[in-house]
Amino acid sequence: MIYPWFMTLLFVIAGMSARYALQKRTGRQFLRERAVKLLIPSTLGLFVIHWITGYLNIKMGGGLAYIPGALIYPISAISGTGPLWFIQMLFVFSCILVLFRKIDKTDKVWTFCKKANLPIIVLLFLVVFGAAQILNMPVLTMYRFGIYFTAFLIGYYIFSHEKTQELLEKFCIPLLCLAIFGSVLYEHRYGGGNFTSPACLQSFMTNLYLWIVILAILGCGRKYFNRRTAFTIYMTKSSFGIYILHYPVLIVTCYILHNYFALPAICNYGIALIVEIIVTFAVYEGVKRVPVLRYFVLGISSRKNRDLQ
Repeated sequence: MIYPWFMTLLFVIAGMSARYALQKRTGRQFLRERAVKLLIPSTLGLFVIHWITGYLNIKMGGGLAYIPGALIYPISAISGTGPLWFIQMLFVFSCILVLFRKIDKTDKVWTFCKKANLPIIVLLFLVVFGAAQILNMPVLTMYRFGIYFTAFLIGYYIFSHEKTQELLEKFCIPLLCLAIFGSVLYEHRYGGGNFTSPACLQSFMTNLYLWIVILAILGCGRKYFNRRTAFTIYMTKSSFGIYILHYPVLIVTCYILHNYFALPAICNYGIALIVEIIVTFAVYEGVKRVPVLRYFVLGISSRKNRDLQ
């Protein structure tokens, strides 16, 4: 129920965030920050920590027997991208966005998109559905440039408007009911099947479902969760680092559970969740305090930036 809409939602929010960031920065400043924050962790950071992910994947797949010893580390690093594909794509989208802004110097497109009403916002799922059919990488199926770039632009041009957010907030309960109903239909149709297959991800039902869920989450989030607490303030600064570090922790935990313990599956899931949460936060708090590590792994270039991020 989560898979179809989760990453699309993140790209929508990333587009909104890009709009807010560019209100306070020039295009050059924005790209310089994005290069450090997104490009460094997803390239150089692979050789610092994410090689662990690549190594365990190769080992579990039986590939170590076929790779010369001297090449194990570089191949492990290059193949250790894991969920960092998200920020790799985000950097590409950020570069294209700056180009768009240079073409539209007076911001006419963004201003025009303020006129979007609820029917138009709902019908955007047709645009999303169409985008899901194009620019999908073979083999590396997570790189779905069509739908993710479209979601990023919709976030930037449409959902960054206060008027649009207020509209979603106003109708958040009907949207939530539709989203729940859609989840039942989606699970009935695709439950037990390969939910990562093109047949599923590119279907009309999947894209309608994911779009209604996104609208419901944005509306309900604004209505019920638009507040600051000690936890949200901490997570605002820390969530990016948690995202960067959670996967190596998770894969090591699951590898140990699978190979050294004979526990029921439900116990493995529970233990993995608890260990991942505790250890990831601990590793993050340690890494961000080490100058060289925090630059290559988290894209934090100075203590001042660390406090801001």
